[in-house]
Amino acid sequence: MSGGTVDPPVLAAYELTTAQDVFALRRTGQSAAAALGMERQDQVRVATALSELGRDRLGCAGLTVTFALPPGPEPVLSVVLEWAADSGPVPDLDPAARLLHRVRHDRGPDGGRERIVAEHPLPASWADGPDARHRVREALGVPASPTLAEELRSQTRDLIAALEETRAQGEELRRLNEELEETNRGVLALYTELSRELEETNSGVVALHAELEEKSARLRESSEAKTRFWRNISHELRTPVNAVVALTRLLLAPGSGPLTDEQRRQLSLIDSSGQSLLSLVNDLLDVAKAEAGQLEVATAPTDLRALLAQLGAVMRNTGTAEVALVMPEASALPVAVTDEALLGRILRNLLSNALKFTERGEVRLEFRADPPWMSFVVTDTGVGIPEDELPRVFEEFYQVRGPHQRIHRGTGLGLPYALTLTELLGGTLRLSSTPESGTRVEVRLPFEPAPPPPDRPAPE
Repeated sequence: MSGGTVDPPVLAAYELTTAQDVFALRRTGQSAAAALGMERQDQVRVATALSELGRDRLGCAGLTVTFALPPGPEPVLSVVLEWAADSGPVPDLDPAARLLHRVRHDRGPDGGRERIVAEHPLPASWADGPDARHRVREALGVPASPTLAEELRSQTRDLIAALEETRAQGEELRRLNEELEETNRGVLALYTELSRELEETNSGVVALHAELEEKSARLRESSEAKTRFWRNISHELRTPVNAVVALTRLLLAPGSGPLTDEQRRQLSLIDSSGQSLLSLVNDLLDVAKAEAGQLEVATAPTDLRALLAQLGAVMRNTGTAEVALVMPEASALPVAVTDEALLGRILRNLLSNALKFTERGEVRLEFRADPPWMSFVVTDTGVGIPEDELPRVFEEFYQVRGPHQRIHRGTGLGLPYALTLTELLGGTLRLSSTPESGTRVEVRLPFEPAPPPPDRPAPE
């Protein structure tokens, strides 16, 4: 653009009537490509393609050629050959189409002329402007018609240049092939090394897997042996313990023979110890059944008021006078569908633990129904559990270290047993504790209200 006007896209136009004009077209096209900044290879492409097109159309009536730089998103050199319609055979576009970016044949707007439009993209370095277009127009100035010998010499020079460029490209290709072969050899060596290392690793993994399988089998056998031992020893212990408890109660019964106060006190101690031992044996037997998958859940409508009232009456006799056992309000307890025996064992273990390790204050059991769940929360004001001991409190037979544990001996099965039964009922058990402040245990179980009893028909 110059002075606010648009520079016209047409750079030059010629008539093609003789073979010398075709020679000149070749030379002109190469000069224009050079002035546009195209590389040597593209210059030869443009010149050769125009020479082929001009030779193919030579003899058509009114044949002209026009060079232009049309506006558009893609800057291209456009060369248009036009002739009178139907004044020559169908054009052969294949040779030029192999050399240039785009070649097409159509009729002009008025239909009276045919044309071939050949386009080739400009290099990225091309900077359009009046000065640049002036240089191209000078390169497109009408040259003297070359002789056949001059044209042959020009084509020979172009051919030699093309051969030199091809030879250079061949050398570059040979060098790249050598580098590629060297890279391939390195890749093959690396692949071989990695394959060998992978085979060694796989062999080690297979050996480790076999060793783990063997150890797993031994662990299963050990677990099964432990379960069998618990079950057998529990059965063996329960019979004599039941006998001790029964005989003690028989001696303490009102209809038995007279006993001195000391004898009655001693028999009461025997009865209490027998009850504790029987409870422990039952817990061991239930843990063994749970691990063996033989502890079955039997759900039925359960009156939580009756269950917790009975549990509170039993547990109040196990704590000290300085510890108050607070149970939920009976009016807040519904009838729920659950396993009454398993739920009672869970709460008995949690309350027993809380009472055992609380010297003064209170142990509180709270109930909350939030369908489809119900929660039982046991809190105490006891000694609490150190933070570093919390991860292990659910291990079987593990007992938290401390002076209270030396006073209150146990098996370390209370919390693991409660957790096992809670999960068996489809619930969760969470524990939190602060040393010297107390412990909180929440049991969350599925809540299904019991259906109301059927209406009884009124008596007639």
